[in-house]
Amino acid sequence: MTPIDRELLASSLVSEGQMSLPAEAYTDDAVLDWEMEHFFDESWVCVGRSEDLRGVGDRCAVALGHESALLARDEGGNLRAFYNVCRHRGHVLAEVGESSSGRFIRCPYHAWAYGLDGSLQGAPGFGQLPGFDKSDYSLVPVRVAEWEGWLFANASGEAPPFEEHVGSLGEMIGNHRSGELVTAARHSYEVAANWKILVENYHECYHCSSIHPELCKVSPPKSGEDHEARGIWFGGSMELEDHAETMSLTGESFAPKLPHLTALQEREVYYYQLFPNLLISLHPDYVMTHRLRPLAPGRTAVECEWLFSKKAVESEGFDPSYASEFWDITNGQDWGACEGVQSGASSRGYRQGPLSPDESTSGKFVATVARGYLEGGISHVPDQPAVS
Repeated sequence: MTPIDRELLASSLVSEGQMSLPAEAYTDDAVLDWEMEHFFDESWVCVGRSEDLRGVGDRCAVALGHESALLARDEGGNLRAFYNVCRHRGHVLAEVGESSSGRFIRCPYHAWAYGLDGSLQGAPGFGQLPGFDKSDYSLVPVRVAEWEGWLFANASGEAPPFEEHVGSLGEMIGNHRSGELVTAARHSYEVAANWKILVENYHECYHCSSIHPELCKVSPPKSGEDHEARGIWFGGSMELEDHAETMSLTGESFAPKLPHLTALQEREVYYYQLFPNLLISLHPDYVMTHRLRPLAPGRTAVECEWLFSKKAVESEGFDPSYASEFWDITNGQDWGACEGVQSGASSRGYRQGPLSPDESTSGKFVATVARGYLEGGISHVPDQPAVS
């Protein structure tokens, strides 16, 4: 069932005169609930970095759309994921955000214990019970994937194969070798705006000259181009100013360039979204990500990470703040703008507005979301942003 009136979505789909989404898309609890089911539960959601689960027995509980999942690294070094539910009485195995390590996953309620493969290993008081077979009570698995150093899970079990979901994005980001990078800084934010408002803002620099003076000093706001996608992603490039080595307050870099980039990639920054919740920003010397988690129609949690080469991180005196400080300032400017849009979307005076040619990537995202509402989910990204 379409969560928003079909007539209201029509103008968000056209290729000429495209309009923004209706207010309900940003403010209605029922719409967010629909999105959590069809855009998150039925898709591949980014839930963290592989480096967070390095060793055998490392595990963490993560939010996954309507669900939560427990991720674990098994004895063979393989990533496992299970619904975060004990098979005894249904108690959660760990609170979301909780990390631990050990050979057994133990329920905090009645101490049922599971192996790292999810098999039931111990059930106090059930050992001699006639007819009780531990093999009948393994944890319920969740589909999981590792890609370029990021972890993904699919709550419904019905998403397309991950390779189809990610499509050609690996070709676009491969030279940055994100899977070989390590996290050098993390910032967590909570923004009083809908998750799609954050995404739409991320995809355009129409606003940059108005609110990002620092960014405009190192990257021309009208530079770059959209990239055509095969898979469920959106994005494109922006150029660096002649004096700038990277995105920082001065344009200076304090880390070595990533070693496998082309000459063009050393002079550009790339901004991609792997639907629904991973934003990947690729620089000549580091990679920054935003991982989004909708909390309410008007509230989004954001986990921001800065990834550098091991060579950079291990060098004497290395300090990632030249990158994280720049983007913390820029993030703050963006969050303020997004919160202003959220306030406006909640007003009786809100009407759908026209998208500028400088918002073309945002237009692709908007059209794909509108089409997803109409079709009951996201299955692909068309080569063009919309249909006339």
